[in-house]
Amino acid sequence: MRLLVVGRLSGQLATAVKMAMAHGAKVQHVERGDQATEQLRRGQGADLLMVDWRIDIAALIAANEAERIHVPVVACGVDAGPTEAAAAIRAGAKEFIPLPPEADLIAAVLSAVADDERPMISADPAMKAVIQLADQVARSEASILITGESGVGKEVMARYLHQKSKRSDRPFISVNCAAIPDNLLESELFGHEKGAFTGAVARRIGKFEEADGGTLLLDEISEMDVRLQAKLLRAIQERVIDRVGGGKPVPVNIRIIATSNRDLTRSVAEGTFREDLLYRLNVVNLKLPALRERPGDVVALADHFVKKYAAANGVPVRPIGEAARRAIAGHRWTGNVRELENAMHRAVLLATGAEIDVEAIRLPDGQPLTGSTYDAGPAGRAAQTADAVSRAHVGQTVAQMEKALILDTLTHCLGNRTHAANILGISIRTLRNKLNEYADEGTAIPAPQSGVAVSGYAA
Repeated sequence: MRLLVVGRLSGQLATAVKMAMAHGAKVQHVERGDQATEQLRRGQGADLLMVDWRIDIAALIAANEAERIHVPVVACGVDAGPTEAAAAIRAGAKEFIPLPPEADLIAAVLSAVADDERPMISADPAMKAVIQLADQVARSEASILITGESGVGKEVMARYLHQKSKRSDRPFISVNCAAIPDNLLESELFGHEKGAFTGAVARRIGKFEEADGGTLLLDEISEMDVRLQAKLLRAIQERVIDRVGGGKPVPVNIRIIATSNRDLTRSVAEGTFREDLLYRLNVVNLKLPALRERPGDVVALADHFVKKYAAANGVPVRPIGEAARRAIAGHRWTGNVRELENAMHRAVLLATGAEIDVEAIRLPDGQPLTGSTYDAGPAGRAAQTADAVSRAHVGQTVAQMEKALILDTLTHCLGNRTHAANILGISIRTLRNKLNEYADEGTAIPAPQSGVAVSGYAA
């Protein structure tokens, strides 16, 4: 985590800085608020600002937001009473750290505000297979596209790849392409020169330069305007960028990871995403399964979130009761890991007994989990499976469903074309023509007499 300390580095503040460094923070220091904004503007990024309470925190936050720089602030200081602490919080600080500092408090605040502790938790074979592939490609320089439904943990996987890469000691910079308006995203990515547009009061370094030497995550890349995609493609291909209003190319050395919860192949067909950009981004694809497709992860993740939020809220860690575990494992979790995490956060706060029981686990509308899709019997599980299958087909074209049916049937038949054609009710010639068409598209086709997928034409 990158920490920017703002204020005079007195004895007590220096002690707090040493404690933060002991917990893995990379620390930079300036004395004034305007210096902090200027440093952030120049691309010397930070995940958290630790600001002396005597500095005008409201003005600092306003100056940062005017530059679209959003970094959380914690206030700190010596001889600050409750009134001063409350004033700092009202000014926009997320927390107040009294000095002299306590090591445990420093660690808790850094973890809670920066939320940098997002380990890869997995116990299910489906997810472990994806992690194994991630381990294989992490140390390469290949661009990686991470796909999957909302809430499955695409950013967690991106951070995992960065931590395992050769660039792990360099910055990891994330840009949510869906959260920034189109007219501002270009400046956010590539930066701008002073006077490039109204409000550009000084040169601003963009995320590409801020990530130099490290990894740039383009989150929800499918939401990027197609006109900006052309500039992004050039930056990836030539490893140079042009600041908005600039006349001189700037070289950059970064690795690109992109995420999407949409089918980018379909977006290409619809004309909303460039095909050549997709090829550049999708050197390796990591498709994260939905939580319902990796049931072995549900309880493991729930246990992790209980420990995390018990520590964050200063309450005892209560084990999850057996009935609650069954309910958690049986629920569909349509919001995936994000929904499960929120539910377990609520459970930590609502639990009153020695264990977390079913009543403490509430859905977003406040209803108990027992009123959800959970059903321990075979009929309930069959209903959930049928519902999941039907939902998976929604939004697919007839051609996509036909392709999936043919390939699934062929896999079931261990690659035997004759058996697959008989089951599908089509001729062997028709089947072979379809498989050759899919192979031309780059789809892996199960080899005859085996269940192993290989690239190539149908036999």
